[in-house]
Amino acid sequence: MSLPFKNTAACKSLLGATLTAVIVAVSGCSDSGTLNTDTSTDETDSEVTTGDTVTDVTVDETDTTTGGSDTEIIDIYNAVFSERSADCGDYVNTFDATVVDIQNSLSFNADVFITATNTECTITSNSVPNHDFNDDTAAFAGGADGATIAATDTVSTITRSPAIAAEPTALSQQVKNGVFLNGVRLDILSAGCYRPNSPDAGDDGNTGIGCSTDDPWLLDPLGTDAKFGADLHNAHTQPGGLYHYHGGPNAMFDDNPGSDGSPVIGFAADGFPIYGSYFHDENSGQVRKAISGYTLKPGSRGERSDTNPGGDHDGTYNDDWEFTNSGDLDECNGMSINGQYGYYVTDTYPWVIKCFTGTPHASFGGGDNEGVGPPPQDAPAQ
Repeated sequence: MSLPFKNTAACKSLLGATLTAVIVAVSGCSDSGTLNTDTSTDETDSEVTTGDTVTDVTVDETDTTTGGSDTEIIDIYNAVFSERSADCGDYVNTFDATVVDIQNSLSFNADVFITATNTECTITSNSVPNHDFNDDTAAFAGGADGATIAATDTVSTITRSPAIAAEPTALSQQVKNGVFLNGVRLDILSAGCYRPNSPDAGDDGNTGIGCSTDDPWLLDPLGTDAKFGADLHNAHTQPGGLYHYHGGPNAMFDDNPGSDGSPVIGFAADGFPIYGSYFHDENSGQVRKAISGYTLKPGSRGERSDTNPGGDHDGTYNDDWEFTNSGDLDECNGMSINGQYGYYVTDTYPWVIKCFTGTPHASFGGGDNEGVGPPPQDAPAQ
């Protein structure tokens, strides 16, 4: 079969490997702009072509638990993903990329290993993205000690049979929201809020760290002018160096989707897929961006006080938004198309996910390297 790819320079589209039928082996890039794949059910000797380099590849179909241990590592640097399968098992493989911290001119290697059993998938990575990062719009944690990332091993387990729960599960700062197919996790919530009596508060009364979801007026990282130090991919580091996204990773999908819409770019902690922004609207017959069902509350927050930041609802805080069901997506920022539920990246709040429609897996819980909060030097201030 032929699969479209986006990066024609190096043929770096993400491939899925179907465990129950075939494991796809890359055989090269054609002049027509398609990626040719071998779907033989026997053990296959093939070749990977990247630029001028040709490497022998052996793929064994019977290896369904190690997922790609016998397969040539696929370079996904700046890959624009193309597959739409909601089964995490269709992405089993080993991937890598060599990327650059732009501000510090440092090189990093991204490593991602996706395996599967009959019931679940495991994404093991070092949390280094498949794209360059820390551009000149960013302000990562680290300060004078070197504001860059630290390779951080993470293991994320995804169920292959997610189910819609009786009630949604609210997001918390102790549970990461999902993992993208480049191995980097999604963490929507900040630990900043309006707390004017805090010694860390700026002139506007906001502190960038130390708040919980029980605090009113929690800051939306992407709703502040500084975006909590996030780079152009809506990601930054924790003070310990863990790179993570607060919104959609812009490098993993583009504005030229296929006829069915954007690809799967990751999975939420409850096992449901995360798509890019586009979907096929059956009512109009058009492919368009999904629209969030959240809108800004009208008018003013009220008079500024120790418990109220005052001013108009402008999106600085999560509480500036309310669900009005005015878009395509539900309260968790997802919808079902042709019976398949998934979350979608949106141009406005809540950006990717607002709550879990299913039940999050315990592997997305907190850990020593997964603290919450923005870089301390990026606490919003006027």
